[in-house]
Amino acid sequence: MSVRVLVADDQEIVRTGLVMILDAQPDIEVVGEAADGRRAVELARRLRPDVCLFDIRMPGLDGIAATRALAGPDVADPLAVVVITTFDLDEYVYAALRAGARGFLLKNAGAQLLSQAVHAAAGGDALIAPSVTARLLDAFARTGPAGPPVRPVEALTDREEEILVTVARGRTNGEIADEFHISLSTVKSHIASLMAKLGARNRVEIAMWAYETNRVRS
Repeated sequence: MSVRVLVADDQEIVRTGLVMILDAQPDIEVVGEAADGRRAVELARRLRPDVCLFDIRMPGLDGIAATRALAGPDVADPLAVVVITTFDLDEYVYAALRAGARGFLLKNAGAQLLSQAVHAAAGGDALIAPSVTARLLDAFARTGPAGPPVRPVEALTDREEEILVTVARGRTNGEIADEFHISLSTVKSHIASLMAKLGARNRVEIAMWAYETNRVRS
């Protein structure tokens, strides 16, 4: 089954390039395009794509507002959104993640990382450009969290604390499995437990909680 993607970017040449890159992948299909945030939200609600790929700076409704409308904490049936931008600005990244984005990439990320981010989002995972992950999360945990960190519904185990730190540092499930000499299914089980205890929707929110509670330093 192909991953169905909606692409929104107000620059036609950029949007066309993104569509070409994605359509060149054998297991990704672009099902819609939009040049502004309002049209993107309208199309997303009608087409229900597996992943929405949104530029941050768009007229009418920007990518963050569009993300919040489709994937925010108050959305009953959220869609997967990956935000992509030319601007490596911390406030953009943090706002996008708070709005519910499952990924954040720079437009120079390349076809491979773009494809990985789309597949991660479609699978319920999350991917942030490695160049911004630790710097962003650490900086905003100290300066601009949305509120006090949540309290886990149950204390984390020692192994969950270890997994938490690796997730916050941007490690993939495969890398975590190799580091701790455990199976992929065990890693997924630990991450599912972390999400349940923290009320997190994805590994990005797990990572933000780790930084907000000073469990990780850049």
